[in-house]
Parts: sequence; C-alpha cells; structure tokens
Amino acid sequence: MKHTLLCAFFLSVAGFASRAETVKIVSSLPRTGSANAQAQTMVNGIKMALEEIGGQVNGFKIVYEDWDDASPERGQWDPAIEAANAQKAVKDPDIMAYIGTYNSGAAKISMPILNQALLVMVSPANTYPGLTKPGLGEANEPTVYRPTGKVNYFRVVPADDIQGDVAAQFAKEIGVKKVFILHDRELYGKGVADVFKRVAGKLGLQIAGYEGIDPKSANFRSLATKIKSTGADLVYFGGTTQTSAGQLAKDLVASGVKAKLMLPDGCRENALIESAGAENLNGRTYVTFGGLPPSELKGKGREFYDAYKTKFKAEPEAYAVYGYEAAKVVLEAIKRAGKKDRETIRATVADTKDFDGALGKWSFDENGDTSLKVMMVEEIKDGKFTPVKIVGQ
Repeated sequence: MKHTLLCAFFLSVAGFASRAETVKIVSSLPRTGSANAQAQTMVNGIKMALEEIGGQVNGFKIVYEDWDDASPERGQWDPAIEAANAQKAVKDPDIMAYIGTYNSGAAKISMPILNQALLVMVSPANTYPGLTKPGLGEANEPTVYRPTGKVNYFRVVPADDIQGDVAAQFAKEIGVKKVFILHDRELYGKGVADVFKRVAGKLGLQIAGYEGIDPKSANFRSLATKIKSTGADLVYFGGTTQTSAGQLAKDLVASGVKAKLMLPDGCRENALIESAGAENLNGRTYVTFGGLPPSELKGKGREFYDAYKTKFKAEPEAYAVYGYEAAKVVLEAIKRAGKKDRETIRATVADTKDFDGALGKWSFDENGDTSLKVMMVEEIKDGKFTPVKIVGQ
C-alpha cells in the first residue's frame, strides 16, 4: 500500500511538472463557412511560426489549439461561439495567448472577457478603428473593452480609418464623381463605409445614396435598379464575402449597372471570386487591403511567402502572413517574459518595439495598434487580384 501511494505521489508531481512546462496558444477564427479558406491560411501561418521554434520556448512546451468561432447556422462567425471561446480560454490556466479574431464584431465580444483575465489577444485581421482608437468609434470605445484599464488587445494590421481614407482618395483619382455607398450593417462593414463616406464628402464626391443591406437577402436586384437610376459611377460596399459581396456584384452586372465596384479587405479572398464569378468582377472591381499582396513581400516576408508555397503547394491568402506575424509576436513575448504569467506576457507584448518581422520593422503604440501604414489598392483582372497602387511605403 505504501509503495502504491508513493507511486501515486510521484505520478501526481510528474503530472504537475509537465503541466507547468506547457504553454498554450489558441486561435479563434471562422473555420465554418466561406471564410474558412482565408482562416486556414492564417492557421497555416501560425503553425509555420511554431515549427520554426521547434515547439519550444524557454523550456516551455508550446501547444497550439485551433478553435472555430463560426457556426453552420450563420455560415460565419457566431457571437455565442466567440463568447464561449473567450470564456473557455480564460478558464484554462495554461493558455497564455489568444490569436484572433478575423471579424471585428467578434473581437468586440471577446475583448472585455479576455481583458478581465489580462489574457493577451493579438488579431491578424481586425480593422474596425473603435476597437483601439479613442474618438473614432462609439462614445464608450475603446475603454468599454478594457474593464481592467490595461490594454491587452493588439493588432498587426492597419485599421479602417486609414483604409477608408485611401479608398476614397483613390476613387477621386480615377475620376469618380458620384458614389452609392452600401454596408452590411455589421461593425466592420458599416465602420469602413462610414469612413469612406466622410472622406468622399470632403473630397467633393457626390453621395448618391447610403444604405445598409440585409446580407441574408436572396438577391439585390431591386437595389441594383435603384443604384442604376442614380447614375452613380461607383458603388462602394462596406462588408465581407460572407455578407453577400459576391451576390451584390452579380446583381449589379445583371441589372446593367455600369458603375465600378469598390470593396474593402474583408473581400480580399478567393472566395469572393468564386461566389461572384470572375466575369462579374473583371475590369470593374477594386479592393483595398492593409499591406502588400503576399507575392510582393520583401525580406523576411518574402522568405515566408516562398516557404509557404513550398510547404502547402499553393498561394497564401492575403492574411496568411498576418497569422504568422501574430504568432511570432506572441512567441517572442513568451521568450522575453521568461515565465508563464499572463500579465507579464501581456506587458511584454505591449512593449513590442521595432519588431523585425515578415511585415517589416514596426511597433505597437499605446493603444495596441501597429505603426505600419502601408495600404494597397488592387483591381480584379482575369480572375486575380492585381496591384494598382501602394500607399504609405
């Protein structure tokens, strides 16, 4: 009996030691619905970052878990699932970092939950300004997401206050006179549409209309007919592929609308071309994005691009490198922190300065925003995203 108890004691101690040496990183991204193709490449990027360090940092075994924040019912991110993911992360003492989300609306839900536990959150894709920037969102943003008063949320992609501005400036440059603005009524889509509307107005563009659509509508033919009657020479849609950008593009063409179509980064994915059909996009569709196309990355970014293509035998989607960069930031913070402690790791991420990564050399500011300002405008030609203009290099 004594021998049995002794064995049980040592097994218990060994189990505790093993657990103490494990640090978990989780991601919360849409793995159900059409955004999964984009999410998969972000997950691929995260896994590549982990493979580079052999799954070990400072003696800690790094364990990664890939979580879905979408549901079959919605076909995209689901508020209930995102909240559950955040709560699950908080309750697991081994989880030291949360990579996500893809959708800004999802971030709005998980941010205050994770903040209360001082669990660091690094987003590879959120662009809604109000998540971080005072005065650029609702009256209580971003303090409502920081109940502890500390910043635990960071993003490696430029926000929509820059993107919407660049889109409006480009519209002016290509000779647009009258624009009809649409949005999907969601946090991200309406946010970027509002920035575009504000800047377009300042630039003297005539606003022919401004409406929110129902993404669940079977079609937008009546709306397309209305747009055609205004004589608008550009339609701007603040939304994503998952909120019917493809259907909108098809209906505009079918209704004889000659206006160009401009879309934000939430549509910068192959799923857009698949849903709309290249024939409905070619030569008439512009897409803005925060950063460079994967094939145009330089230095460490180019190394990532080449390694990705070799490993996965495919072109990375636009946000793959941002998943990779988010993971690299987290891993570097765990290394610099030197201990398994959420607050220490959070503070170390906040102190990220002159990070020399795949996106170039950049820093986080006091609000958790990247210092990177590079934006790109692409045109869809021959069923592919083709760079037209790069701003902020």
